[in-house]
Amino acid sequence: MKDKTLVTAALPYANGKPHVGHIAGAYLPADTYVRFLRLMGKDAVFVCGSDENGAPITFSAIKEGVTPQDIVDRYHAVLSESFKGLGIDFDYYGRTHCEKHNGISQEFFTTLHDKGHVVKRSSEQVYCTECNMFLPDRYIEGNCPHPDCKKPGARGDQCESCGRPVDATKLEDPVCMVCKQSGREGKGCIEVRETTHWYLRLDAFEKDLRAYLDLHPEWRESVKRFSYGLLDQGLRERCVTRDLDWGIPVPLEEAEGKVLYVWFDAPIGYITFTRQYLESLGKEEEWKDYWYNQDNGLVHFIGKDNTVFHAVMFPGMMMAHGDYRMPDTVVSNEFLNLEGDKISTSRNYAVWVNEYLEAFSPDPLRYYLTAIAPENSDSDFSWQGFQNRNNGELADNLGNFIQRNLAFCNKYFEGKVPPAENISDAGKELLEEIEKTRTELAELFDGHRYRDALERIMLLSRKGNEFFSAEEPWKSRKDDMAKCGATIYTCMMVIEALSVFMSPILPFSAAKLRECLNIPALSAGDWNTDAVLKSGHTINTPEVLFPKIDDAMIEEQVAKLTPKAKAE
Repeated sequence: MKDKTLVTAALPYANGKPHVGHIAGAYLPADTYVRFLRLMGKDAVFVCGSDENGAPITFSAIKEGVTPQDIVDRYHAVLSESFKGLGIDFDYYGRTHCEKHNGISQEFFTTLHDKGHVVKRSSEQVYCTECNMFLPDRYIEGNCPHPDCKKPGARGDQCESCGRPVDATKLEDPVCMVCKQSGREGKGCIEVRETTHWYLRLDAFEKDLRAYLDLHPEWRESVKRFSYGLLDQGLRERCVTRDLDWGIPVPLEEAEGKVLYVWFDAPIGYITFTRQYLESLGKEEEWKDYWYNQDNGLVHFIGKDNTVFHAVMFPGMMMAHGDYRMPDTVVSNEFLNLEGDKISTSRNYAVWVNEYLEAFSPDPLRYYLTAIAPENSDSDFSWQGFQNRNNGELADNLGNFIQRNLAFCNKYFEGKVPPAENISDAGKELLEEIEKTRTELAELFDGHRYRDALERIMLLSRKGNEFFSAEEPWKSRKDDMAKCGATIYTCMMVIEALSVFMSPILPFSAAKLRECLNIPALSAGDWNTDAVLKSGHTINTPEVLFPKIDDAMIEEQVAKLTPKAKAE
């Protein structure tokens, strides 16, 4: 854990709404980590932004019969509001379709070109005779050409099923998606023609990239598996330009009509947004401290389908440039499924964040997605599981422990924290458990083991509940108020600690809890500060932090999915 860290989350395409799979994959774990760093008193900058260039945007525009600008303007707003509603608290959420990003990306390309790391090549590319145009890779779909996959639905740049890069000219049974959206069949109109593009010589950095990966045995197994797998196949030159009329123009006179490939310009967006954020603070030159200084931290949070881009290709770009530092960690999650089926935006089979927020508060979703986080393998979102976790864990465990103690304190101690006297051996053991939890959680959060961290938080809450029940304060209040007070005091110490420990995952509930306790909101460095609650401190009237979710609410959500699933 370094004193200064830049945290990035994968740029979402500004052509659709975010769903729970997106949140679980990159944005929630990134936000959790940043909140933890700040509680530890560390300098953490958190940037992200809408990916507004490339074929996905133009494809959506063609599909809807509008302009690409219409698409990115609409979905940038949707993405921003959805993240905000869930408490994904970026320092800066930018846009790649802007003059600043254009200039930084072109400057990056020019540096690589001038150093000889980007070379001009004639190559074969897919051409549609019906559309009379070379097709961007994402305008083509077919069966994956990798012998051990062969699954349908692979795009011209990557197979979502196996996660590996794809050569569009090698797709089996290819279909032109532009034709398909226009009502044509899209088959029989595709042929391979020669064109000219510029390529990044990634192969020149294969040895250095392997050495870089070797320095990080602590990375998640999936990241290492995908990255070493790509290196074992042998890196090839990677095309960095496209025949497209929407994107960042290639800064070469001979490249008129071509734009930078979106895979190339998108990660440069992290640099752009860092610069824009610090510029907004009047500290623009300080961006180099995050991107050049090896003593500071750089952590990328991504989904499974972005692994090789962030663990191999973007580091290769950095090596080719020469000025930038490598990321310390690439945190990649696997896929999140929905009710046993794959989330599908094309058939609208998803739990959309904006729709979720119309019915529920944010923290139950943050809790559930952390509890089932696909950290090492795919996991499944189910509405029944969501309800069970909320009612059985948040309400009956954590919420019950907090509510029963605060209510007891208000009723029998006039809302004042009892004296810290005559603490029982069991009470002393529970107070020691607070410090043990604090130490273990710091290791888990810093090691990006968020599921385990959540379990450790809930373990402390369960131990608090067990202590309360074993001490039976409802009995001791009748004949031994000193013992009763010691019980409630001990539990109040646990509750205050929980308000700190749970805040990276449940920020809204942690804030409400601290209001109930009548103590200040959390600030930087509060992870290791002494307890604020003291004997005699007056708390506020408690409120229910985690209301139970009834069956009717869940049935309504399931009903939204059922017809879509049957339509597949």
